[in-house]
Amino acid sequence: MIQSNRFVVDTNIFISQLLLPSSLPGKAFQKALSSGIPLVSEEVLYELADVLGRKKFDPYLSLEERQEFLRQLSSIVEVVQNVVSLKACRDPKDDKFLSLAISGRAEFVLTGDRDLLILDPFKDIRIFSCSRYLEK
Repeated sequence: MIQSNRFVVDTNIFISQLLLPSSLPGKAFQKALSSGIPLVSEEVLYELADVLGRKKFDPYLSLEERQEFLRQLSSIVEVVQNVVSLKACRDPKDDKFLSLAISGRAEFVLTGDRDLLILDPFKDIRIFSCSRYLEK
């Protein structure tokens, strides 16, 4: 299948995919990945690495497993450079995902974050919850 859809995934979806691939977020990510390419920015990668480095994940995965996930992820994502800075979300920490979606010309954002979901659609970019994405 030709990969054509460009999409953005929030940090929690990546983490859910790692911890429990059979979860709703894991299934949604796999569906999106089967027909598209996930976009990330340096800021999103740093946040993901920071979160995965937290001790609270030690009981579930070794640090080596988390680092391997980041290495594997880097082989399937497109890193978008020169991301514009937008201020559109009621939670400023989520603006990075909207900025990435605009800069990377994403078709959609996959998230469980209500602060992002409420903006659907944002410009011409759809913002899907995992359940809604799996239904489409």
